[in-house]
Amino acid sequence: MNALTDPHQDGGLFGRPLFEDPSARALSRVGVVDVGSNSVRLVVFDGAARSPAYFYNEKIMCALGSGLSDTGHLNPQGRVRALNALIRFQCLAEGMGLSELSVVATAAVRDASDGAAFCADVLRETGLTVRTIDGREEARLSAQGVLLGWPGSYGLVCDIGGSSMELAEISGGTVGRRMTSDLGPLKLQGLKGGKKGRKAHIKAVMETMQAEMGTQRDRLFLVGGSWRAIARVDMHRQGYPLHVLHEYRMSPRSVQKTAKFIAEHPDHEALRSACGISSTRMALVPLAVEVLARLVKTFRPKDIAVSSYGIREGMLYEQMPQRLRDRDPLIEACRFAEAKDARMPGFGKLLYQFIEPLFKSAPFARKRLIKAACLLHDVSWRAHPDYRAEVCFDNATRANLGGLKHAERIFLGLALLHRYSNKREGTHFEGLYDLIDARTQREAEIVGKAMRFGAMMWMEKDAERGAFRWFPQKKVLELHLSPDAMPLFGEVAEARLNSLAASMDASVKVKRRRR
Repeated sequence: MNALTDPHQDGGLFGRPLFEDPSARALSRVGVVDVGSNSVRLVVFDGAARSPAYFYNEKIMCALGSGLSDTGHLNPQGRVRALNALIRFQCLAEGMGLSELSVVATAAVRDASDGAAFCADVLRETGLTVRTIDGREEARLSAQGVLLGWPGSYGLVCDIGGSSMELAEISGGTVGRRMTSDLGPLKLQGLKGGKKGRKAHIKAVMETMQAEMGTQRDRLFLVGGSWRAIARVDMHRQGYPLHVLHEYRMSPRSVQKTAKFIAEHPDHEALRSACGISSTRMALVPLAVEVLARLVKTFRPKDIAVSSYGIREGMLYEQMPQRLRDRDPLIEACRFAEAKDARMPGFGKLLYQFIEPLFKSAPFARKRLIKAACLLHDVSWRAHPDYRAEVCFDNATRANLGGLKHAERIFLGLALLHRYSNKREGTHFEGLYDLIDARTQREAEIVGKAMRFGAMMWMEKDAERGAFRWFPQKKVLELHLSPDAMPLFGEVAEARLNSLAASMDASVKVKRRRR
């Protein structure tokens, strides 16, 4: 057992939160700018350093790489827009008190004959130094962004921009082989030979990349705006109810179906509007989906995950000490939320220890979610009582958190909903519940009701007042209370305990401990 799996070790999931360490606090607000071929974006990260909040996020669609294949120069209008955006971003950074902005430029600036002149203009007008990176470095940073959300993950990361597409392999928390290509949709727009010539070019480049990267049959992580736009269309095509792009999963078969759906759709404007995609991005989607379909056919991944984390998050990951990288991003974010918003910070640890005997046989992945729920159980206390349960569900399912599958979001949301409500029927979120099966819904209900009862028995985070004992074969739930806790076990607490037992199909025994 290590610090990530032992909840009682100092520095583990429930040990001293690392965001209180000075080296982590130094990362509490970091500003990065990504000057891409299609967009220029500023992101300011803030909060728990391992799973940061997006304090500020602004994107300007500049299309710097538009026409680059024909002219060899940056798009003149895009260049003006990009420079104005960077002037604005620098002013914003000064207003936020940021000591500096880290600025990187990718394919368009590195390929254009006037890329260096553009960087010089930026330095003169803003004082910002633009770091122009090559394709392999771009691939590495994007892969590190994926590792920010999925520590220890393995597979193939594919980052698509306007003018390039990068591949990088990740395994055991490190980045391995990586390479770049010219398969960005802005580059493909100017390719000669029409659709037939474009498909032949995509196939040839992809086969070259496969020869270099080797067999990659694990998970494929998709990074980039065009991939996220395709994921939106895939959600729309299937009527998928949870519109959270991060960790959205697609199968190779669904990619092929969506590629066909886009190619055969009679009205791209109507599709764009229905999916909430910008017109500038939608213009690139038909080209990007051709690349994705060939990518999947060539590398044949076992499954596909969309990542909202990429090069900007990779730049933050670059600045983290290794001991911070090794932390669980979900637990760190929940610890930070508890410290910031709970009425009694630190109580989540005690609550978990109290209800944990009910889940002794649960796998670590489930216990991890139960720990997260205990940390978050009280952070929405300011919400109106009539809506608190729904607010908890909505916050959990749609929060910008790493390390959470969609099914895990629903489990966490239901657990927190039942922290404040015995029933889950009648909410406008009912369409989301079926993303997990009935048994898992019931497990989430038990977690929530256990927290609901436990929160009534403690008003001191270090009190020793009681313990659960669960006998699953006999279906008996025992509650052992100390003499000091007996006065707290009033009729409302008893009703909540009985509700918990009913969800477990158990009988209840309450026993008084001796002093």
